[in-house]
Amino acid sequence: MISVNPQRTIEELRQLQALTGNEDGAQRLAWSDTWLKARQWYKDKLAALPVKVEQDEAGNLWATLLGKSDKTLLIGGHLDSVPNGGWLDGCLNVLAGLEVLRGIVENGTPPITVRLVDWADEEGARFGGSLFGSGAVSGNLNIETAYTLKDAWGNALPEVVGRCGVNLATIQNAQLQLKNALGYLELHIEQGPVLESMSLPMGAVIGANGIERYLFRFTGQAAHAGSTPMKQRRDAFLAAARWALAVRECAIEQQGVGTTGKVVTQPGIYTAVSGMCEISLDLRNLNPSGLAAQSAHAKQVAQQIADEERVSLEIIPIFDCSPTQFSADLVNFADQAIVETCGVSHRLPSGPLHDACEVCRAGVPTVMMFVQSLNGLSHCKEEDTLVEHIEMSIQALARLTEKAIPWVENYAD
Repeated sequence: MISVNPQRTIEELRQLQALTGNEDGAQRLAWSDTWLKARQWYKDKLAALPVKVEQDEAGNLWATLLGKSDKTLLIGGHLDSVPNGGWLDGCLNVLAGLEVLRGIVENGTPPITVRLVDWADEEGARFGGSLFGSGAVSGNLNIETAYTLKDAWGNALPEVVGRCGVNLATIQNAQLQLKNALGYLELHIEQGPVLESMSLPMGAVIGANGIERYLFRFTGQAAHAGSTPMKQRRDAFLAAARWALAVRECAIEQQGVGTTGKVVTQPGIYTAVSGMCEISLDLRNLNPSGLAAQSAHAKQVAQQIADEERVSLEIIPIFDCSPTQFSADLVNFADQAIVETCGVSHRLPSGPLHDACEVCRAGVPTVMMFVQSLNGLSHCKEEDTLVEHIEMSIQALARLTEKAIPWVENYAD
């Protein structure tokens, strides 16, 4: 039996909130001083446990509790947040895992090795590419693209991560961290409205949407707003606007989602036609064929509209992750753990992307558990979950870990 103290975890979540947030929400942007402060606070907590703490070549932070066998169970999450984020997204995973690790330590040397990982830059909020650390470990990080990325202030990714001990030239060595890993568990807030709409505290996650993310750049001709007739304009923004509406219709048709969340125009003034428009695209679908259809349609329609509006088009890939199906055995264990804790469970897919997806893509049996999000809100300061549900989720993670340890111990390689 793994004994946990959920109230301690809630207290630690509040400590982290006070240390790294303000009136606008969490400010643990990856690679920032605030993120590094959060990590040091977390390392101080780990110092009380008999674990080896190390940072790998991708910036992921590992705490390893050696067991009687080198067969390994991973528990993971991320301390980084989006700007003005919530108090639970990512950090609940890490701190609940910390509490479970404490419970394992109290029982003596475990039969297998257990490792708790804080993944680096899960959010991708700064450079646009999510799952930086877990993507490096899985081998799916596009290193060539990473060299080219800059943040909103013009800082290049290689320089920023370099200040935190990460060198893109050696980042592939982080893949060694998955040696002997035979299971991965992750607890997360749902970040959506499904569980609340069903009046359920928790759910077992069966898999996650695939994602494709691009930057579309339409280039026309800047011109005077007063003297240029409408039919003679080469308006980059109007081309992008027409295209965004087409993206929406295709997403509905394919039962996926499509988001054009960032738009930048030049010269960006009241009195000029937009000569250039950059617009982001985030496509998500649990069905691989649906995602492929959305992607193909977005590119084809963009070129068609660009031709009609007499503007040029450049499509820049930013990030992609294929749809993910989690381990059937571990999903069953998660379902059982939730029923034992909450009395009832529900199986559901994940719309958001998580580090668990990259671990699963690397061939490690994986599962996630969701705990209800109030009003379905996340990535904002209003993000919240009932305290009693948070407590349940920590207990459920402990029950899931109890089931996963013997499963990993008896895993047939």
